[in-house]
Amino acid sequence: MILLAMALAPVIAIIFYIIAKDKYNKEPFAHLLISFLLGIVSTIPAVIIQLIIRSRVATYFDATSIAYYAVFAFVAVGFSEEFSKFFMLRFYAYRQKAFDEPLDGIIYGVMVSMGFASLENIMYVMQFGYGTALARMFLSVPAHACFGVMMGYYTGLAKFDPARSTHLLRKGLLLAVFFHGCYDFFLFIQQNAIVSHFVSASLLSLGSVVSLYIAVRLSLRAIHLHQELSRIEYERQNEVSGL
Repeated sequence: MILLAMALAPVIAIIFYIIAKDKYNKEPFAHLLISFLLGIVSTIPAVIIQLIIRSRVATYFDATSIAYYAVFAFVAVGFSEEFSKFFMLRFYAYRQKAFDEPLDGIIYGVMVSMGFASLENIMYVMQFGYGTALARMFLSVPAHACFGVMMGYYTGLAKFDPARSTHLLRKGLLLAVFFHGCYDFFLFIQQNAIVSHFVSASLLSLGSVVSLYIAVRLSLRAIHLHQELSRIEYERQNEVSGL
């Protein structure tokens, strides 16, 4: 029970945090819940895609090479997971009438990501215990949230810019994949004996932490920018209704 609570605690905290940022035009609870559940469902296609890509990667790359870990991190894991989450965001929340301001892209993007992260975190924590629970509480779960913010930021812009929607949606997806890949890449190559011979494990871990730090900074800025758009629109509507 304690492990389950530790696995879910960071997910719940981030959900409350991101919902609190939606000050002016809050989203319906049903849409938030469905987005979260779709995030859980998105783990299924992600695993299927990973298995397919992983078998191909093992065919063409030496499993002890940097190239193998790069393709595995950015394509097998980063792309499969972020594309699966993006699909749920694009084909559910994006189509709802309640998605009526750019900030909503971030709100729903994080909800989908937290659905995905909740199941993934439970599986890892139950298998590996308290140390993993603590590490993922401050690293992996916030990382998933950041990837959701980045994807959601551009999804929110795309919703209200039809002429550039395809470009913006693609940009959001690729940015999430890039940072997800960077975060995982440094963790994965710790397993490479050749690299570890020259570079310490702590230095490789630092690479993941730095990539996460950059992702957090970008995410906070994205939230602030869309919050400002929400405030401006809210005040404009109040002025119009007061005339």
